Amino acid sequence: MSDVMEETKESEELREVEEERHVKPGEKPLSRSKTKQTFLKKTRAKKSFTCTPCGNSFTHKHLDAHMKTHTGEKSHECGTSFTQKAHLKKHMMIHTGEKPHACDKCGKSFNYSSHLKSHMRIHTGEKPFMCDQCEKRFSHKSHLKCHMRTHTGEKPHECYQCGKSFTEKETLKKHMRIHTGEKPYPCDQCEKSFPCKQILDVHMRVHTGEKPYECDQCGKRFTQKSHLKGHMMIHTGEKPYACNKCGKRFSDLGHFKIHMRIHTGEKPYPCDQCEKRFPSKQCLDYHLRVHTGEKPFTCVQCGRSFMKSDKLKRHMKIHTGEKPYNCLHCDKRFSLLGNLKTHERIHTGEKPYKCSLCDERFSKSANLKTHERIHTGEKPPTCDQCGKIFTKQCYLEKHMKIHAVEKPLSGETN
Repeated sequence: MSDVMEETKESEELREVEEERHVKPGEKPLSRSKTKQTFLKKTRAKKSFTCTPCGNSFTHKHLDAHMKTHTGEKSHECGTSFTQKAHLKKHMMIHTGEKPHACDKCGKSFNYSSHLKSHMRIHTGEKPFMCDQCEKRFSHKSHLKCHMRTHTGEKPHECYQCGKSFTEKETLKKHMRIHTGEKPYPCDQCEKSFPCKQILDVHMRVHTGEKPYECDQCGKRFTQKSHLKGHMMIHTGEKPYACNKCGKRFSDLGHFKIHMRIHTGEKPYPCDQCEKRFPSKQCLDYHLRVHTGEKPFTCVQCGRSFMKSDKLKRHMKIHTGEKPYNCLHCDKRFSLLGNLKTHERIHTGEKPYKCSLCDERFSKSANLKTHERIHTGEKPPTCDQCGKIFTKQCYLEKHMKIHAVEKPLSGETN
């Protein structure tokens, strides 16, 4: 019944077209058969035909091509159907692992010739896709598309956990691992795991000793490009990060952020052993060694170990005799900058440490602490063997080891 109604409707529309064709004066009318043929071709091209197996709608021409996905070539491995045998052949390489297109520069192989063509641009340096906003060029069209978002500000990929948006889907995927805690890239040298391959690759340089980034000023090498960039500021003197509280400037953004916590009082890193908090993870890591007793930095000369690398560096100057800091007022030299500064107060007369109870001033903080005990009545740490006085209990404890060595072993006789 519906087919009859469809034919009746087509006949009525055809008569209207024929009438339109004959009303134009001076124009030779088309034959009825030719008019009908043209009309039906245009009308049916616009009509939608439904695919019975899947319910999708297509024009007559596209339906024929679509039906081949149901009746055409099919992968025996995964069941995916293709309209052409050549497409199935390419798809099967995913299952077989076949990569017939090899790069003659580095030997890397690819499934498709188009992938090899894109890869070759790494070697040729070709960048055919140019940004019309800043003229930056790219080797792949997809890279240009992502770059354009820096101009438009578009960030279409949003994290549903925290609302943060990203220009690239892959960046969002990596970000999500912060929330999930997923670290799918393990190091085969140690027990550490990482959220993305790039971080693992950088970490592996700890084991291999590889430092691919070299400073062209002093020859020092680095594992990361960002570290080299930060180092270059030593040579240029550039310090782009300025504190708006005290005016202090920094070459490294991380150091600047940590410094700002002095003013804000923020201490986001708590110790899980005691109630202390710290402004940076590095400070927390150092502090944890107080609880664990770990001293990872060992002197190769005498075997003494230290909690911090800078303490070891300071200690090594005892063995080397190095005294890089010289006084501008006399010929005296010092191994530590702090010792030089303290010494220079002899020449300048500077006394920066003031007693809060009597206004007396001192050139050394240790001298101030000793003086304050006059007011508090506190007895300083004193050696019960030789009577030597110390400003701190820890200094006394170190000193006591001298007497422990001097004492004869129990049972030893003269």
